[in-house]
Order: sequence, then structure tokens, then C-alpha cells
Amino acid sequence: MKTLLQPGQQAGFSRRQIDIGHSDLGESELSAPGLDLRDELSSIDHQTPIVESAQAAQAASLAQRNVLCASEDDTLALARALALSPALANATLTLHGDLGAGKTTFVRHLLRALGVAGRIKSPTYAVVEPHRAPPAPAWPAGLAVSHFDFYRFGDPREWEDAGFREVFADPGLKLVEWPEKAQGLMPAPDLSLELATQEDESRLVTLKAHSQTGLKLLEDLSQ
Repeated sequence: MKTLLQPGQQAGFSRRQIDIGHSDLGESELSAPGLDLRDELSSIDHQTPIVESAQAAQAASLAQRNVLCASEDDTLALARALALSPALANATLTLHGDLGAGKTTFVRHLLRALGVAGRIKSPTYAVVEPHRAPPAPAWPAGLAVSHFDFYRFGDPREWEDAGFREVFADPGLKLVEWPEKAQGLMPAPDLSLELATQEDESRLVTLKAHSQTGLKLLEDLSQ
């Protein structure tokens, strides 16, 4: 897994031992590359005080990181690193990409990394699947997770009838595939992930922060 930098920046990488054994991928243990984004995060400008929320949103929208996942293990490593951030507790993450880009796979990796057990179904037909992550220091009472897939969403009335407005207003983590299908209805995300398949079948994941919570998620990836 490689973090792509702007010209003139130097990449820093560290290695960590991660156990990627779970019910979907089989039991295994290997040494996978960890994320070291310290050099990249130093490019975020923390010098200028941000007072207005509009200015904060504009500054956050400029923060993005490109991570090249050359293998499934790299994708898992990214998901596991993201799962360590306490900022996930009340975050909304959107996933973008063509069919087959790996959006649902990434969500499954993230849910497993959070400790969600049992079968993880795709919400393509149900639109939303609820999950519960076990207690952790960042969420001692557990973490409610709502996994949305708006691919087949087409009736705005369903937004109110199904209670989606209340779900997004409640505490917890929201993971949203095909958010463009619900454009104008769902709130703005804190962090968006754009997955693009490369010619060599690797995945380029572009993470963009759109709020202070999103910035915190990017910062926590460097820990």
C-alpha cells in the first residue's frame, strides 16, 4: 500500500503486524504495510485560524490523500487503520466508484476491523443494513453502524417513509455507497472515499475530508 505524494514530498512507510483473520477471508496472519501519513499530513495548513464554518468546510475540502492498494491485503490494512480512529463514532463516510471497484468489500473490511461479527449482507435491496460494533475505548457502549446502498434508490418519498432522516440524525457511524443517488437528501459527508481500479487491477483510494471530523480521520491515519 503506497501513499502518493505531491512532487517534492518524501514518502514515509512503517510496517506493523496485523492479524487479518476473519470469517470472510479465512484465518491468516501476516506482516502488512502500515500507514504512515505524517509527511503528507504536514502539508495541511494549521497556521491560519478558521473562524467561519464555511471557511472550515472549504479548508477541509482541500485535504485529500491518495493511497494505492496493490492487493486485497493493502485494502484491509487501510480499513484496519481507519477503524482505529475515535472520530468514526459519529462520522458519515461515502464510497464512490464504478461497479466492481470494491466499495462493498472495503465496507466489509472496515466492519470486521471494528469487530462486527456474523454475516455482513449487502444492502443493495434493503437500502440499509444495521450493525453493532462491540464496545471499545472510543465507544464503551458499542457503536451503531448503518450501511447504506442507494444504488436502487429512486423515490425521494422513501427517504421520509423509511426514516432515513432520523437514522442520519442519530449517533453512530454511517457508511454510504452510491450517495449520488440520494443527492440533495442526505447530509454532507465527513469523509469520502473514491475507489478506482487501475490497469494492473490495483485500487487507487482517494480520501477527501469535508469537515473537521474528516480532517481528524485523516490525521488519525498517521498514528
